[in-house]
Amino acid sequence: MAGTAQFVDLVFEGGGVKGIGLAGALAVLEERDFVPQNIAGTSAGAITAALLAAGYRGEELRRIVMELDFRQFQDKAWEDKVPLIEKSLSLLLDLGVYEGKRFYDWIRGLLEAKGVRTFGDLTRDGEEDPRWRYDLQVIASDATKHKLLVLPRDAGELGVEPDELEVALAVRMSMSIPIFFEPVRFENPKTGETHVIVDGGMLSNYPVWLFDCDGVEPPEWPTFGMLLVEPKPKVSIGKRLPKAEPIPDGPRGLLAYVKALAHTMMEAHDRLYVEGADYARTIAIPTLGVGTTAFDLPLERKQELYDSGRSAAEEFLQTWDFDAYVAAFRTGRQHSRRKAVTAEMTGTQIV
Repeated sequence: MAGTAQFVDLVFEGGGVKGIGLAGALAVLEERDFVPQNIAGTSAGAITAALLAAGYRGEELRRIVMELDFRQFQDKAWEDKVPLIEKSLSLLLDLGVYEGKRFYDWIRGLLEAKGVRTFGDLTRDGEEDPRWRYDLQVIASDATKHKLLVLPRDAGELGVEPDELEVALAVRMSMSIPIFFEPVRFENPKTGETHVIVDGGMLSNYPVWLFDCDGVEPPEWPTFGMLLVEPKPKVSIGKRLPKAEPIPDGPRGLLAYVKALAHTMMEAHDRLYVEGADYARTIAIPTLGVGTTAFDLPLERKQELYDSGRSAAEEFLQTWDFDAYVAAFRTGRQHSRRKAVTAEMTGTQIV
């Protein structure tokens, strides 16, 4: 396969620190001469997607994730320094424990180093359809409108032109893990309304469908999704979460309660079956039990996650056959992985 360039669309799932595995998988695709065309991501996946669209390549991404100290993103405002009630006060005032400004400055600096500031810097000449005009699509959730945002194509919902939306801001919106990071408050310049925007994973953590075309015509090239999965999915979510602690009364109790809810939500999201056609094009990356907000991850665990991504991509490509995929899943017949799993468990036969 090496030596022959092959177009591919890529969709990256969110997962906080676990997103290190995405960089490993991406490095393998690059080594096998896959050339990304349309790129999308949610939360941590949006970070990888944005850097890739800006021009960063495998070795650069590996160096970035290995050298990055995630703890720097736990930035605090003045209220976080108030004795006794610091984090609870920050949560009540700002709807999040950490500011997110340091992350925004970090991703903006990396993008500007490649000459990318707005989505207008990531356009294709002669392409007017917003689905294909931009190299990058970022998923965010508008909590005010209860609506999924695919940026920049949905920038009009925020009252701005797609070309003028800042890429770093869109990524900051997408990675606003509820409770941990403050949401992005964006004032619509046309309506004056303030949109409260949070992590895209709240509504779609794995939008592998994003670049699919309607109709019966087969795609010109494949979409690969990268999904962060537990190595032992039968282990209950409760056993994978941080050790439970008593929830006290008062302001500290509020903080402990909402953080517990957030942990449960993030670990449980999108753990349902991925249907047949989507699963067939999914690179499932084991996350080795690493938590979404394990900001103090040591270097050796980073390397293990990165290697997990590499191994997952190598295994996937051993059996990937685009023509076989089209014949199986783009000829009108419906395939249900849910039915297949149910049949396996019950010993029944699929008809």
